[in-house]
Amino acid sequence: MAAPQQTAQQGPLNHDDMAEWTARFNDVLARPGEYVNSKSPETSQPWYSSFFGCFSPIETCAMTYCCPCVVFGRTHHRLRKNANLEGYEPINTSCLLFCGSGCVLLHWIPMAMQRADLRTKHNLQGSCLVDIATACCCGCCQLVQNDKEAEYREQLLASQGGVQQQGYQAAGGMAYPGDQKQ
Repeated sequence: MAAPQQTAQQGPLNHDDMAEWTARFNDVLARPGEYVNSKSPETSQPWYSSFFGCFSPIETCAMTYCCPCVVFGRTHHRLRKNANLEGYEPINTSCLLFCGSGCVLLHWIPMAMQRADLRTKHNLQGSCLVDIATACCCGCCQLVQNDKEAEYREQLLASQGGVQQQGYQAAGGMAYPGDQKQ
């Protein structure tokens, strides 16, 4: 008789998530200029959730103020794993990454990366510099907006059968600061 296989509990750290975050950080470090100068295409959509609408719902506002890492991890789970939060644990790899980066005052880096992921995935307006500025100056507002936007967009995507109406479209090519239209 074969013994039943038991899956070892990973705890809050998920090795796949750690590898994904490591790869994402390495990609940003390998091409910093490309990321910092990135902007959404002209065909991008406006955000559904207002940036300063961070007091509604009050539960998300309070959670973000008291435990921003939990909201950061929840948004990551919605964007990368399951929009319905199936399998979600409040203390997860992304939550711990946020806490750790906050201890050395670098929490704005994963926040800006998450916002860029949200913009790219759902073709939303913005730029990397705006992502960094909002993470540095109004982190709680950004976390709430990201969470609400991810919830709304992922439900919308699911209701459309997983097909986005206006998906991300790559820019036409490299542009230099002097070549921009005014």
